[in-house]
Amino acid sequence: MTTFTVYLRLGFEHLLDLQGYDHILFLAALCAAYSLPRWRELLVLVTAFTVGHSVSLALATLRLVRVDTGLVEFLIPVTIVAAAVTNLVAMRREDPSEHRVAARPARYVLALVFGVIHGLGFSSFLRLVLGEERNLLLPLLSFNIGLELGQIVVAGVVLVLALAATRSMPLSEKGWNAVMSAVTGVMAAWMAVQRVPW
Repeated sequence: MTTFTVYLRLGFEHLLDLQGYDHILFLAALCAAYSLPRWRELLVLVTAFTVGHSVSLALATLRLVRVDTGLVEFLIPVTIVAAAVTNLVAMRREDPSEHRVAARPARYVLALVFGVIHGLGFSSFLRLVLGEERNLLLPLLSFNIGLELGQIVVAGVVLVLALAATRSMPLSEKGWNAVMSAVTGVMAAWMAVQRVPW
């Protein structure tokens, strides 16, 4: 296997690793307010998250930025809680006839900021794997592409689950959003309590 393939696979598997499911939980919370017909809006939101974590992943992996790992691990579930709460608050403000969360610029800014935090979390794993590797650019690029492919898989699964739930059960899109946001928010809150760094 080439270096590119090795790190591509590592990035993909790291995002989908169920033992460290916090990133999956975040994407589930991020996608909860969207349905399959609105995939373009979701794509822009996920892209904002991607830009944020790509920048911080690169800076932290190249050791241009140093942040306390314990603090980052605590902040990751906090971002999940914030995403879930944002969904629920926006749902209360929306037009009742639409049953969907409107795409607001603030959501994209939040996704970007949350991406920065998650990128710092990804960098801890990548630095560990890289060891004393001197050429960092190719592994960094391929690992990041692997992460993106993993994100696409998770987003796709959540959208398909939303479609199945709203078509086969007596559950509206608004109900799906409420259930998913509540579940991810509660799970993340418990995770944050376990990771309090002080």
